[in-house]
Amino acid sequence: MPHATTKDNVRLYFEEAGSGSPIIFLHEFAADHTNWEPQLRYFSRGHRCIAYSARGYTPSDVPPNADVYTYKHFYTDALAVLDHLGIAKAHFIGLSMGSYSSLQVALNAPERALSMTLAAVGSGSSLENLDAFRAQCRANAEQYEAIGSVEVAKVTREAPSRIPFLLKDPRGHADFYAALARHDAKGSANTMRSFQGGRTSIYTMTETIRRAATPALILCGDEDDNCIAPSMFLKKHLPAAGLAFFPKSGHVLNLEEPALFNEMVERFIALVEAGRWPVRDPRSLIAAPV
Repeated sequence: MPHATTKDNVRLYFEEAGSGSPIIFLHEFAADHTNWEPQLRYFSRGHRCIAYSARGYTPSDVPPNADVYTYKHFYTDALAVLDHLGIAKAHFIGLSMGSYSSLQVALNAPERALSMTLAAVGSGSSLENLDAFRAQCRANAEQYEAIGSVEVAKVTREAPSRIPFLLKDPRGHADFYAALARHDAKGSANTMRSFQGGRTSIYTMTETIRRAATPALILCGDEDDNCIAPSMFLKKHLPAAGLAFFPKSGHVLNLEEPALFNEMVERFIALVEAGRWPVRDPRSLIAAPV
């Protein structure tokens, strides 16, 4: 099986398809590389597409120490996959955890990103509730260690942001949670404890975000309550950002609404590659009252 190796010798499993300008897909916490299949099949018709499983997600390596699961490890892992494939820069498409990592690439290694699609981004960023969120992440990690992925999948399948998926596509929802049940419990616990529970809130990075000129498409479900405010915050502060809400949609946008997701991302990438996705023109801003 193909693997890329990170700087700390973690092997990351990846799959690729197609040819053309490269796209790399970064998955969410409850997913892995397989959850991008509707996008790989579609975008590989005109692009070189790469999807990989993050550290802690088999068939990638599962390091035993939670200290090597920080958000810095995760975004540099995406770059390690590109380095392994000899790709200088790519379009980054992320969902949730993967969106946060894509944003970090744009903030820390902007020369590697042709664009970034940030879907379902920013959950857990609220400064008012940050301590409670981190405590919940620690509790979730302990739950994975205590009862395992099979049981966690059973008790989380009706989380509020997943209900729209269940209502629209019960079969797809069932497949999603069957895949979650196969995740490595230790890898999920380490990811929950260090990445999810240790990442920096986007609200503390305002000035850095304002300097990030990478073209950005922000996508959010209008029933994904925890991501609405962060999505609007990023739209306000990212200089070259567009924002779209998917109606009657939750967190798993690429699987809930694959046709709409693909259509919007395809248009975005086409405009970026045509040089038609600029930073916001100051003339479109409403002047502050004096």
